[in-house]
Amino acid sequence: MINRILTPREILVGGGSRARLPDVLKSLGVGRPLVVADPVMARLGMADEILRILAEAGMVGAVFADVVEDPTDVSVLAVAARIAEGGHDVVVALGGGSAIDTAKAAAIVATTGETPRALKVPRIVDAAVMPVVALPTTAGTGAEVTRAAVVTDTAAEEKMLILGTAALPAAAIVDYELTMTCPFRVTADTGIDALTHALEALINRNRSPHADALALSALRLIGGHLVRAAEQGDDRDAREAMMLGATHAGLAVSNTSTALIHGMSRPIGAFFHVPHGLSNAMVLPLVTRFSLEAAPERYAAAARALGFADPSADDATAAALLPEAFAALNRRLKVPTLAEFGIPRERYLALIPEMVRQGLASGTPGNNPRIPTAAEFAELYRQAYDGEGPAA
Repeated sequence: MINRILTPREILVGGGSRARLPDVLKSLGVGRPLVVADPVMARLGMADEILRILAEAGMVGAVFADVVEDPTDVSVLAVAARIAEGGHDVVVALGGGSAIDTAKAAAIVATTGETPRALKVPRIVDAAVMPVVALPTTAGTGAEVTRAAVVTDTAAEEKMLILGTAALPAAAIVDYELTMTCPFRVTADTGIDALTHALEALINRNRSPHADALALSALRLIGGHLVRAAEQGDDRDAREAMMLGATHAGLAVSNTSTALIHGMSRPIGAFFHVPHGLSNAMVLPLVTRFSLEAAPERYAAAARALGFADPSADDATAAALLPEAFAALNRRLKVPTLAEFGIPRERYLALIPEMVRQGLASGTPGNNPRIPTAAEFAELYRQAYDGEGPAA
């Protein structure tokens, strides 16, 4: 089997590596950056720090700091307009997945002139576009190394997946010091998002030895450090391990795509504005229990890597521990059910057919070891509302 392996051209990893941004831009042959930052990064002064680093190297940058959580087509088009107005030749993304996905989608739109809706799957956007340099400030999404971006169509209330080399950043600067100010909730949610990326890469129908190695590394790092990073935010060792784990998870899942957890969580986020990592966490135990029987050896490997099962445990024993271990992790990290989040039951139930349609249309449930029928998908949504779990 031939595996297609895609990574940014350059990845810098380590505390303080953000200071090397000008060198990275020079290596790409660009020098008129637009910094796309989420409002928190602007408020904390991190966007100004990036401008200062650029200025000291003789580069004049501008900032777009109106990124919205769960990026929308409206926000993407606004950034694309700023790129054109300012004559920028590179986009520097500073923030979590929302900022990075906004920057990636805007770079594609600015280069091709197409709308975000025209770019969504099943189309694969393999095209040369304006470079993006990603500086993640959360240890979770892995967007700095993936060939995907998720953008909400505001009119249709649909999360659209944009997939292809056009969405792969040209370079990534993975500086864990940028995560030190992340609060508990953001650390927990983005950390579970990274865990989900690693898990879905490992159990994926598109998995490969390359992705397996990265996914297992990510699960070991995340399993040993997620709770510490969330509960002890100033623990530099935990923050550094989580940042590396999230990047390894992103590299793994970029080469396999996601599976049923993401296919199920995206519509929840689109309709009810649940943060992406949190919606993944809400369905993680449920989908794991549903899928176990189809790949027990892969789930067992995940359980051992996470530290949930003894290394000597047989596959059936190790795999069976995962659903309750994930439920316990959710309790430790204060993950609410959909009901506890405040989602109205009647509206949620009424939207299940459309959520099933959108989830299946994304294609990612087809990568799961157990592929649900439409009826099974709907039943999973019904059980998810109160945090219930199906029989395997």
